[in-house]
Amino acid sequence: MGVTRTKSPKYTRSLPFTHRNWRFADGPSMRFQASAFSPCSRVAKLVTRLGSSWPRLVHAVLPNLCALCGNLSQSALCRGCDDAYANEARLRCSVCAVPLPSSRRGRGAGYRCADCVAIAPPFDATLVLADYRAPLDTLAVGLKFRARLMLADEFAQRLARLASEWPDLIAPVPLAARRLVERGYNQAWQIAKPLARALRVRSDATLIARVIETAPQSRLDLDARRQNVGRAFEVTAPVRGLHVAVVDDVMTTGATLEALAHVLKAAGARRVTNFVALRTPKN
Repeated sequence: MGVTRTKSPKYTRSLPFTHRNWRFADGPSMRFQASAFSPCSRVAKLVTRLGSSWPRLVHAVLPNLCALCGNLSQSALCRGCDDAYANEARLRCSVCAVPLPSSRRGRGAGYRCADCVAIAPPFDATLVLADYRAPLDTLAVGLKFRARLMLADEFAQRLARLASEWPDLIAPVPLAARRLVERGYNQAWQIAKPLARALRVRSDATLIARVIETAPQSRLDLDARRQNVGRAFEVTAPVRGLHVAVVDDVMTTGATLEALAHVLKAAGARRVTNFVALRTPKN
């Protein structure tokens, strides 16, 4: 009588190795096969599905520290600081957003400051959240120099609520290449990305290129700032007939935004609106 050889069990994989789900190939009594309904598979799919949403989920569930006072909060600003500092009901110039005298009443009436009446800037409108003043200035400093990137998303969500006319395209104020390398990110782009998602419009980080390295604007007066950035930018993609939104963290004299609006209008943009987190009270 012949002898029948039996093969030893072979191990095969039914899922990627990282899941470590193995099964015996021979014999129903020795079979361990991971299916799509196993706990490991469900957990893996859940983690994959969460993906980039995980940080936002944690942010929504777990408390953070208020960026101003340091108290526990489930948002970037606690309710007390939000009510005290962030919700400014100020009348502003509809073009450059400089604060206007409080004696003028009627929000949304389209008031313009004396400077914009005398010489209209190349951009059409400016939306800002608040004045660049203490303690709100620490938010801009934290985003710009301390990589507190969650503040960019907070700025973006608040700016989205101010929009009354949706742009076709959103672009950030471009950062000089040397500063981008040193800092590792463009704070204006960090605001522009979530703003575009909130408004459900396109965004382009490279729509406007900085072709000339310029001196820091903070050291110059208004006329010098205009000369400094007058020819520093160029448009890299078609914008003819489009409403373009330009995003920045802080607006002071507006010279940079004027230069950007000038090249956008020269390229055929129909309208240019600035979305800015904080605005200095005076030029």
